[in-house]
Order: sequence, then structure tokens, then C-alpha cells
Amino acid sequence: MDIIETIKNGLDFLDGFLGSADYFPYLLIGVGLFFTIYLGFPQVRYFGQAVRIVKGKYSKKDDPGDTSHFAALSTALSGTVGTGNIGGVALAIWIGGPAAIFWMWVTAFLGMTTKFVEVTLSHKYREKTEDGTMAGGPMYYMENKLNMKWLGIIFAIATIISSFGTGNMPQINNIAQVMNDTFSLPNWITGVGLAILLAMVIIGGIKRIAKVAERVVPFMAALYVIGALLVIFYNYENIIPSFSAIIGSVFSGSSAVGGFLGASFAYAMQRGVNRGLFSNEAGQGSAAIAHSAAKGKEPASEGMVSLLEPFIDTLIICTLTALVILSSGVWKDKHQNTFDRTDMKFVAGDWTDQNSEDIEQLRLYLEPKSKDSSEVKPFSGSISLQDGEAISDGYTLLNANSVAEEVTYMELDTKTEQLSPITGVITVKNGSLENQDIIVQGKSLIHSASLTAEAFTRGFMGEHGKYIVSIGLLLFAFTTAIAWSYYGDRAVIYLFGHKGVMVYRVVYVVMFAVAAVIDTTVVWKLASVAIVMMTLPNLLGIMLLHKDMKQTVKQYWDDFRKGDAH
Repeated sequence: MDIIETIKNGLDFLDGFLGSADYFPYLLIGVGLFFTIYLGFPQVRYFGQAVRIVKGKYSKKDDPGDTSHFAALSTALSGTVGTGNIGGVALAIWIGGPAAIFWMWVTAFLGMTTKFVEVTLSHKYREKTEDGTMAGGPMYYMENKLNMKWLGIIFAIATIISSFGTGNMPQINNIAQVMNDTFSLPNWITGVGLAILLAMVIIGGIKRIAKVAERVVPFMAALYVIGALLVIFYNYENIIPSFSAIIGSVFSGSSAVGGFLGASFAYAMQRGVNRGLFSNEAGQGSAAIAHSAAKGKEPASEGMVSLLEPFIDTLIICTLTALVILSSGVWKDKHQNTFDRTDMKFVAGDWTDQNSEDIEQLRLYLEPKSKDSSEVKPFSGSISLQDGEAISDGYTLLNANSVAEEVTYMELDTKTEQLSPITGVITVKNGSLENQDIIVQGKSLIHSASLTAEAFTRGFMGEHGKYIVSIGLLLFAFTTAIAWSYYGDRAVIYLFGHKGVMVYRVVYVVMFAVAAVIDTTVVWKLASVAIVMMTLPNLLGIMLLHKDMKQTVKQYWDDFRKGDAH
């Protein structure tokens, strides 16, 4: 077993106790539901006030802080609007089917309240650092109010890890993948070029980061929304069926259709909640770090600003992405592609996606928790090839959760630097190719940003539609990496003081470049684990401070009625 496979298995093991555990979706949704009821549906009642605050209606120049409400919102949005909106939505549909989108919506609606709570408390207990800037986030209320510095330390460590696993590596990985697909630009060139730009921005700290964010975020959101609407209206006859597929399969799971083998209720819910959290980060506590820098005397005012994030990020942008993918039909079609080795599974026997019995057994095999109950087992043995095509049987190749078709096995000719078909025998052990240098191509489902890019070609713009995804992903993901560098360096300051910041930034930039050439599936798995490592301590913290939160909101409205809230 090679190192990549070992890392993947280790992350799968950890994820089994974290984001993929049965309790996690209920915990995240439950906390949001509790605060929604406890605070009287603030995501509905305070929405208008949030808009007025962002527009600067109550702002004062001498308010303590580093950035305006709009700049703080833009910075936080730049951290949340990223690959989760483009690649993450596609990943949720690929794994859980249309039903996963419903659970993304639920996570976002309740997450508006969760975000309101975590940002309010983080702003309330923020501190001024040695260089005169503000530092805040869940670690500060954990220490300053709860007297649980140990929990703050756990959160800060998880933030640093998550800055790489959520804000850094998946972002450049998806950028490089799409830039290669669209412009045939080598991944390493994309990685190095953007790493240099990243370094130039983050050295300037929060003020430069906020300045970049408030200029880029509105432009990139408008560009993406217009492009998405052009695809959706091109396929207007599928808009209502797309919503029907989302709603109709909520409690039954998504049915098999085309190359998609179906997903159970539990799997669709897990993936929808998990991807929703990755997209809007409500409950994770990350955006609270950016909002803590905002100017303002009343913590609840910045909390109200933050509840706009899940609304914009998930209920608008993610929904548009989902409708593009579902209305265009690309999610259930098999596409010609080069198979990622972590997406490939060789299974014993001849299986097909053309009959219901085989489909059910394959679905059970592909869902981790039902794998042992499936009749499908990994294949081990030899496969004879002639001009790249298999001439022996007794196995089925699954790629990207679908039965692969028109498969060819290639190798790189070191003299000509060209791919050539293999004639001979290759060996498979426990479902995986022993020779990892073999390049496998064929038709299968695709996922992540590649699926979204393909969907954007099914509209008025035709093949040119993929450029919207390429440019959108470049801007979305790059600004996400910028924002997350700030989250990470605030965590470093909390743990080590300012002396550790420059070391962190250097490592952050280097890993950004390296991640451009790392296997996609492994990077996404790292992100899934890292995000939950922040979320669990944060959810515990805000639950312990529920009375404090209610009092803070009451104080805001008392001051507002006196004309003293800003």
C-alpha cells in the first residue's frame, strides 16, 4: 500500500468519528434549531436590520475595530464562498444525489442563527493585540468568559490545521484542476503563480485582505450568478423537475438514475450537512475571526451582519450551482475522463448499472456503513490487455461511484513523452492497481469542480460556459485562501504570539503551491476531517454561553431604542 492510500485510509478512519459519524448532522442541525427557537428566529426577524447595518446606517468613525461592517462581511464571505460553492455542491450531488441539496438548505437556514451567535460572542470577547489590531474568535470567549483556556487551545490548533485542510489545499487543488481542464495549464504553474500572489496579499494583514475582499467579492458573485442563470434558463423545462428531485427524495434518499447508483436517506443527509458546513462554515467559528475585526461597540450588530453569510453563500450561490447541475442533467451522465486512482475500485464479478439488483448491491458497497452487507467484494488477480483494452473478464471497474465504460489502460512512453496503450498483463490487489503509474481512461461519472464546469457548457454559452467556472473558481478559491490565512495567523497569535506569524505564513504559502499537484480525493477528505475538528469545540462553547448570548441581544435592542447602538 502506497503512502497516498495510507493517508486516505487514515483520514477515512478519523472521518468515521467526526463528519461522517451518525451523531454529527443531528448535532449541527440541533444546535442551530435550539438557538433559532431560543432567540425567536433571528434569521427572519433581524434580516432587515442586518442589511441596514451593512450599508453603514449606524456606523461611527470612532468605533473600535479595524474594518467596516461591509469589509468584514466581504472578508468572511471570501472565506466561505469558494470551492464549496462550485466543487462542494457537485460533490454533494455526486455522493448523495439531489436530496443532499435539501439538507444543505436546512444547514444554511439554521446556520444563519448559529453564525449570528458565534460571531456575536467572538466580537464581544475580542482583544487588542501587540500591533494594535483586533483579535477575536471562539478561542477568546472560551478563555475570557468560560475560563476554559484548554478548549481555546484545542480550537486554535484545529483552526491552524483547518486553515490548510479547508482554506488552503482544496482551494488551489480545485483551481489547478479546472485551469488544467480549461486552458491545459500545468498544475504546478498554477500553484506557483498563485502562491506568489497569495504571499503579496497576506503580508499586508487584515486591512489589505479586507481591501482586496470588498473589491473582488461583489464582482465575482455577480459574474457567477449571471453565468449560472444563463444555464438554468437555457434548461428552463428542467427547473421544476430539479426542485421536485430535491424535495421528493428528502426522506427516502435519491433513486438511481443514469450512471448514478442512488443514495440512502442517511448518506444524502450526512453529505448534505457536511457539504453545507464546508460551504458556509456556520458552526465552525471561522468567520467569527474575521468579524471580530469589525468596527462597532455592540457585538450583536456584527452578529446580525454575519447571518447574511449563509443566506448569500448557500441559499443563493449554492442553490444556483445545484440547479445548473441538476437542470443540465450532467450529474447522472458518464463523461470521458482520466480516472483518479483513489476513485477507482476493481470488484470481483460482472456487475452492471442496467438492472435493479446489481444497482442495489453496488450502492451498498459504495456506502461505507453498508459495505459489509453487500455481495460485491474487491477483486484481486491479473487482467490481460491488448492495445489498452481488457481481453479477460471476471471483474468490474468502478470509477467515481459508477460502472466505468470504454476503459483503456495507458502508460507513458519516457522517450516520446506520449501515452501509449498497454499490451500485456496488469495486476490488481484488493481492488487497486499494483502499478500506480498506469493511466486509466474511460467514461464514468465525474465530480467536484469538473462536474460543475461540464454543467456550465450546457447553456447559452456552450463550451465557453466552462470559462465562467474557471474564472469564478479562480476568484472564489483564491480569496478563500486569503481569508483563511488570516484565520490561521490569529490562531497562531493566540497560541504563540506574533513571533510565530511569519513562520506560519511561509508554510501556508508553500503548502498552497504543493497542494496544486496532490490527489483531489485525499485533499477533500482532509478538509472534511479538519472542518469538524473546529466545529465540535465551538458548538460546545456557544451552548455553554446561551444565556450570555440572549442577554447580549437584549442589551443591543435596549441600546438601539436609546439611539446608542452601533
